Amino acid sequence: MMTSVAASLRARTGRSLEEWVDLVRRDGPDPLDQLAVRSWLRDVHSLPQNSQWAVADAAAAAAGWVRPDVSGYTDRVYAGSKAALRPLHEQVVALAMALGPDVRAEGRSTYIPLVRRRQFAAIAPGPRGALRVGLRFRGTVPADERLAEAKGFAQASHWLHLPPDATPDDVTSLEPLLRAAYEQDG
Repeated sequence: MMTSVAASLRARTGRSLEEWVDLVRRDGPDPLDQLAVRSWLRDVHSLPQNSQWAVADAAAAAAGWVRPDVSGYTDRVYAGSKAALRPLHEQVVALAMALGPDVRAEGRSTYIPLVRRRQFAAIAPGPRGALRVGLRFRGTVPADERLAEAKGFAQASHWLHLPPDATPDDVTSLEPLLRAAYEQDG
């Protein structure tokens, strides 16, 4: 997505990606502070959200930032007091990866998305020491009393929370929900 947004920047904004990066370097906030760069691009230059992300990413890379791999993002998400949730996270990821050869995990700063053609699930530490599993249903929502409508979490339409002491059977019971989201987002 970033590549296609970057390729069309000149037509949409009058500046190429390189020109935006140069402008950030010259007049903008610290390019390594991607949030500040995105805010500046929005507030000062009225750039749309996807363009903000593409420019901020390119400006940070030009300033020496190196994007972490999925493992690096996962390490950050489960650092410190959230480290105890990492084994549970890994079990849910393994269950999702077994749905098909086209599933991949990606990295984000606060959650780990599971993607097929589109993101169908997201995993992150949740409230009260639980593991949050977000699911993106684009059609019929499976009947499962554990599901609740998600509130602004990682493109998820619904979520559930696994307690930190969830058993392997608790994790395995997520398979039909993950499969439904996987099939609806393929």
